[in-house]
Amino acid sequence: MIRRLLLLLLLFSGGYGHGQDLLSGKYTQDALQHILIPQAKWEPFPRREDRSGWSRADTGRMRSYVKEAESYLNYEWPSIPATTSLLIVRTGDRSRYEAISFKKRQVLGTLLLAEIYENKGRFIDPIVNGIWSICEESFWGASAHIPKTKENAGLIDVSDPFVELFSAETATYLAWADYFLGDKLDAVSPQIRKRIYYEVNNRIFRPLMTKYHGWMGKNGSGRRPNNWNPWICSNWLNAALLLERDDEKRAAMIAKALHVLDQFLNPYPADGGCDEGPSYWSAAGASLYDCIAMLNLASHGAFRYVFHDPKVVNIGKYIYRAQISDTYFLNFADAPPQPGMDGELIYRFGKDIADPDMVKFGAYYRRSSDGKLGRFHFFRNFYSLFMQDEYSKAEKALPLPEDVWLPDLQVMAARDKAGSTAGFYLAAKGGNNDESHNHNDIGNFVVYYNGQPLIIDVGSGTYTSRTFSDKRYDIWYNRSDYHNTPTINGQPQPAGSAFKAEQVSYKATKSSAAFSLDMASAYPSGADINSWRRTIQLNRGKAVTVTDDIDLKNARSYTEHMMTVYPAEVAAPGRLLIHYRPEQGKARDFLVKYDARQWNATVEKVKLGTMEDQGILKNWGDRIYRISFEAAHPQKRGKGIFVITPQ
Repeated sequence: MIRRLLLLLLLFSGGYGHGQDLLSGKYTQDALQHILIPQAKWEPFPRREDRSGWSRADTGRMRSYVKEAESYLNYEWPSIPATTSLLIVRTGDRSRYEAISFKKRQVLGTLLLAEIYENKGRFIDPIVNGIWSICEESFWGASAHIPKTKENAGLIDVSDPFVELFSAETATYLAWADYFLGDKLDAVSPQIRKRIYYEVNNRIFRPLMTKYHGWMGKNGSGRRPNNWNPWICSNWLNAALLLERDDEKRAAMIAKALHVLDQFLNPYPADGGCDEGPSYWSAAGASLYDCIAMLNLASHGAFRYVFHDPKVVNIGKYIYRAQISDTYFLNFADAPPQPGMDGELIYRFGKDIADPDMVKFGAYYRRSSDGKLGRFHFFRNFYSLFMQDEYSKAEKALPLPEDVWLPDLQVMAARDKAGSTAGFYLAAKGGNNDESHNHNDIGNFVVYYNGQPLIIDVGSGTYTSRTFSDKRYDIWYNRSDYHNTPTINGQPQPAGSAFKAEQVSYKATKSSAAFSLDMASAYPSGADINSWRRTIQLNRGKAVTVTDDIDLKNARSYTEHMMTVYPAEVAAPGRLLIHYRPEQGKARDFLVKYDARQWNATVEKVKLGTMEDQGILKNWGDRIYRISFEAAHPQKRGKGIFVITPQ
């Protein structure tokens, strides 16, 4: 008996411990095969024919899907021409390709939900057409993700499939169609489900099990995996659990997916900070949660232990720690300033990590359904359908913490008063210039007032072929001279992990919060810096002060930059006015005080006319201004002080 217990302990313990391999180290592959519910018996959500089960789904939401689906009964499923794929190399445009691809999947998902609810067969033929059309696509992913080689040049090599974000997403749509409508698809033709498995196996399962993909681990420069890792794994797990009938192969795929996920989780900062920003958290930390939630559904809760891990708890908390106001969130890197919040996902995550603030935060973002699906994470819709009664009654609140310090990410945030958007909000960052979705922005900061932007991080625009290429930093909003950082001796910050913040510290009291760093290592040797010590301080209820202690080897020139969304002007020497006119709230002027003997201030409106700038126009409108304070008499040693205060 003792020997049997020891064998079971070894079988289920693996190498788990010490915070590493939290997912893959708990169970061996043999153990996984024992704890996973067999594919033939697994029912993560009620089968379509279980009408009693579906009676518990939110009726209003399901009816909205039916109404939307009715507009697609005669949908003409488009193909994607080769020349549309080639746009990525011919003009840099990726949007036209993605518009066709994403729409097809939204339509298929909507039709599927409508047929589940109505169960009368009138959506089956459009669904069959959609499945067949998608299966006949040469590539399930985005044209921007096709390898940038001479052999590919904008068209996929169909003989050498690889897995990226949207090909994995596609497998999820097909897997749920198979799960819910298998009998109805077979009644039309046995070839439909056969084709689903063939294509998913050929395009997703086999490449993932036989090839190393770059998103699975660190890249060549040592940067840890980003959102691609858990996002793809969530869809891989979803498709494998639903479609793979061989339970041994199924367990092998789950085991490998867990190993890949640990390559994301092991090096993730202990503070839970997402260097990609709140919008990408929904595909990074939230996708990690998707994986754990789905594994628990497939194993009678064998992975619930993960929700007690401090790092996973912090990953969840990050989303409300990065909040500025009800619509604005901290948007360092490529993050947009006003990302949509998936309230239901956040609510579920908060419940699982037992964080009441996160639960209330998720409930705050409850939205009634209009029948239109989001573009990604299709499986989240099924969880949402069965939680609406509880969710609609949940307490709603925004935590709005007074102080946030993420020491691993080197990001701080502070506001005048906890639980309120009234008054000042300040955030600043250190880090390095090889972060995921990186901008060259060490020492950057933002200032909001009454929850509305004042000094901004412009963020990212529309993605094109340049966005993730060696021309990334030719795009103006990725460069440090269009962030709230200095240009020193003509040198902006370069990209690369060697360019980083040093001697980073943060201190918060009842009356103030101060973030300090040395920015010298963020600049190249040609900037001739001994040290550039920046301190950004919120004096609660009064002002934000930026103080730069300067120590240079040579002092040819240096210019301080500030970005805003309001017209600004020099009202008098040493007094620059920003005409704060928020979309919500009272208009007023803000004063930036500086030493007029030391700095010459100018204001320029940034021209927005490129393909990439279309995203900036969408996020901010045509109202980006850059304020520059150029040193009138550059000195090797000195101090620059800028005080931002209401007029």
